[in-house]
Amino acid sequence: MRERAFAVGLALLISAGSGCYSMRPSSGSGQTAGAGEPRLDPAAVVVPAGYHVELVAERLNFPVGVALDDQGGIFVVESGYSYGEVFAEPRLLQIRNGGQTVVASGGRGGPWTGVALHEGEFIIADGNVLQGGRILRVNRTGQISELVTNLPSFGDHHTNGPVVGPDGWIYFSQGTATNSGVVGEDNAKFGWLKRRPEFHDVPGQDITLTGENFPSADAVGANAGRGVQTGAFLPFGVASQPGQTIRGAVRASGAVLRVRPAGGEPELVAWGFRNPFGLGFAPDGILYAADNGYDDRGSRRVWGAPDIFWRVEPGLWYGWPDYVAGVPITDPQFRGPGRKPLRFLLANHPNVPPAPKAKFAVHASADGFDFSRNPAFGFAGQPFVAIFGDQAPDTGKTLAPIGGRVVRVDLATGVIMDFAVNRAPREGAGSKVGVGGLERPVAARFDPKGEALYIVDFGVMQMSAKGSEPKQHTGALWRIRRAP
Repeated sequence: MRERAFAVGLALLISAGSGCYSMRPSSGSGQTAGAGEPRLDPAAVVVPAGYHVELVAERLNFPVGVALDDQGGIFVVESGYSYGEVFAEPRLLQIRNGGQTVVASGGRGGPWTGVALHEGEFIIADGNVLQGGRILRVNRTGQISELVTNLPSFGDHHTNGPVVGPDGWIYFSQGTATNSGVVGEDNAKFGWLKRRPEFHDVPGQDITLTGENFPSADAVGANAGRGVQTGAFLPFGVASQPGQTIRGAVRASGAVLRVRPAGGEPELVAWGFRNPFGLGFAPDGILYAADNGYDDRGSRRVWGAPDIFWRVEPGLWYGWPDYVAGVPITDPQFRGPGRKPLRFLLANHPNVPPAPKAKFAVHASADGFDFSRNPAFGFAGQPFVAIFGDQAPDTGKTLAPIGGRVVRVDLATGVIMDFAVNRAPREGAGSKVGVGGLERPVAARFDPKGEALYIVDFGVMQMSAKGSEPKQHTGALWRIRRAP
């Protein structure tokens, strides 16, 4: 396969300058009617010469993570929840001899968003949208205990991860409640605002607001349809004042945290991310995060924001909600066609945000990843990242589908290269581009020996004017190895 650099939404930016962007309709990965069960043909997935693709499991229900033990055991987490407010039952499954055995289940709530193994037991991130986020420990008999509770996971993004650090601590992440710091009508469409009208983002330390407020219709109050003003880090319909202080907390929005394996109070590692869904430690012990960038939606729309691959330095603020990949959000490139430039929400910034290690395409949804550690597999020291793809038009218009692939990142240069893509003339979910390959890759994980890369495929996610319409039991687990 001829390798090529992964685009960073450049075509969209060029089109906007010519006026084409505003005139053309959106064509995202999920904007296709009537998609049913995917065909799941390994031959439809193209990988570099010398590699082989296999289908390990199918008909999974919203799978999001995989863990692999030293005895060859394969364990998959099913989310139990999907955007579109579709609730199922979160489950931990063992995949064996072509069948599926339930190890543990979590009732109603979800989403379970990831799994790791620690001393023979499972650590699961539970981003429960109904009761609040948790980090769970699950033993081999399915007994569940809580390591961390009361995480701010009621909003757009949830409790994610986890990974086990070289120090033995459990690291996990917490996404933000909103797109860009302000609760708006888009959050009512996501479903949570009417359940939790008091919910909003929480900073990782005390901040001072500029007093910027945003008008919207009252989507939840007694005066539904009438106008309200909402400020940053405040409940819907509550205006901010210049110089107003918002108290920070360890259980912050857009943060990476850690907890001891026995549980207890978590510690804040860093904050100022938007949705750091993927976490992973490099072979040298450095922590990295794959962070989903801003969407072009809500009261404070941000245009042209890439997804980001960060090196996580303890104690730093990474720029959300006032920077995009190290660039001030006030830069005209983020305002969108025909709009005014955005303004800061914070009067003083904790630090100058660092530069990212790499930038993915706009709306790529760069999610779970793992580092190659075995030279026999190849590309040792490079992360392999699952690219879920866009959710246009909810997250903003795209002129062409994005996602449905797995990429690798050269951290020395920031160059992102295709590794596994669909056999089609354009990128995108298999149901969009008309092949039976990758649909919505959401996680990538190497086996303990580093000989095989497992890809968790969430399944079909259609989009309509109503929002997300996920198709249950369309998920899959793929494996990529050196060809025999």
